[in-house]
Amino acid sequence: MSEHELLHTQEKLFECSQCEKYFLNYSSLRIHLNIHTSKYKCTECGKCCQSNHLLTVHRRSHSGEKPFECTVCSKRFTQLAHLVYHKRVHSGQKPYKCHLCDKVFSQSGSLNTHMRVHTGDKPYKCSLCNKSFNQSSNLQSHKRHVHSNRRPYDCRYCGKLFKSSRVLKQHVYIHTGAKQYSCRHCSGSFRQLGQLKAHLLKSHSEGTWFTCHICEKKFTQSCDLKEHVRRHEGAFIPI
Repeated sequence: MSEHELLHTQEKLFECSQCEKYFLNYSSLRIHLNIHTSKYKCTECGKCCQSNHLLTVHRRSHSGEKPFECTVCSKRFTQLAHLVYHKRVHSGQKPYKCHLCDKVFSQSGSLNTHMRVHTGDKPYKCSLCNKSFNQSSNLQSHKRHVHSNRRPYDCRYCGKLFKSSRVLKQHVYIHTGAKQYSCRHCSGSFRQLGQLKAHLLKSHSEGTWFTCHICEKKFTQSCDLKEHVRRHEGAFIPI
């Protein structure tokens, strides 16, 4: 935090001429500049990384390799840090708390990302269509789904091709019938995480409710709230 605050107070900082990001020292800038070159470039998708180690980690997103396994639930991860954070799920440890809505998180990065919900900050901008995102992963997913025709992931059951391993994984459940997301309150199980979250909201009142600022009525989905607010504003006039 102390180092970050220097970004707002120091007059002399090292600025990247390619993307206008600022750094506290030249060595950090020099490492960052590797992103704008082809020194550590992925041959699969063309992404440039800051170091050879990060390139190795990135390549696992294409190969599906996950060398780090949780000894409790056997879930696997591409990075050791992700495994360390994941273990907090089993211990229930969530030391990072949002001071605006009291939500708690097991990772500081998750809290930082969550804060953008309150600030509306979208620092990750697509260079092809200028659309902005609040997470780097959402930007990368956007580029794969909207601006790329590559479909490197194929279903071993039907041969259908997909742009991401995540979508392929969800598709495979159609063939296997597996429902990996279980409700901790009842016997319900679901193929997709989104289905479980919707179930928790509707059946167990758990999660984020979207509240109307006019009449305080609550909704489980933001789209339902938006439609409801339009009725207050006279956008929908009953016949």
